[in-house]
Amino acid sequence: MGGTPRPPAAQVQTEERHHSRPDIVGPDSPEAPYPIRLAGAIQKGFGRGGKDLGCPTANLPDKSITALSSAVKTGVYYGYAQVIPPEAQDFPQEDRQVLPMVMSLGWNPFYKNKCLTAEVHVMHEFKNDFYGIEVKVVVLGYIRPELDFISREALIEDIEMDKRVALKSLDRPEYRKYLDDPHFVSE
Repeated sequence: MGGTPRPPAAQVQTEERHHSRPDIVGPDSPEAPYPIRLAGAIQKGFGRGGKDLGCPTANLPDKSITALSSAVKTGVYYGYAQVIPPEAQDFPQEDRQVLPMVMSLGWNPFYKNKCLTAEVHVMHEFKNDFYGIEVKVVVLGYIRPELDFISREALIEDIEMDKRVALKSLDRPEYRKYLDDPHFVSE
């Protein structure tokens, strides 16, 4: 008993399952346990998101993962995020906005990770890297379970679909209200 948790076996994404995914997920307004608010300094990850998948991610610190994984199951989530640079750092205004995000909480079975990670993809083209800079996240809903994939291309195709589903799901009045959540820093 105890020790490091082991990754659960993940279902493999099939072509049929991929094509049967809905465009919008979740109820018309967030329901418990959402919203889930997280914050912490962005950790260096495996370097695969931007380089291998074309989807750069900000890895949340381990303490955030513990709080999150006790409230929800592994999978892909949607909500909003804000990168908060130090006052002295030259960071363009458009990079400081509250922006839509998708987040993977899990073991990344395609890559056979040995540890649980929470990786946030903020849907924005940032001008700078931001390792060590604080990120604030409001998780508002669940998109899909964590899956394994038969190829990198199939994984990328599902990530792109996750982003479209997140944007459509956030484009509802009760979700857009969270753009002004007090968790985020006003400018």
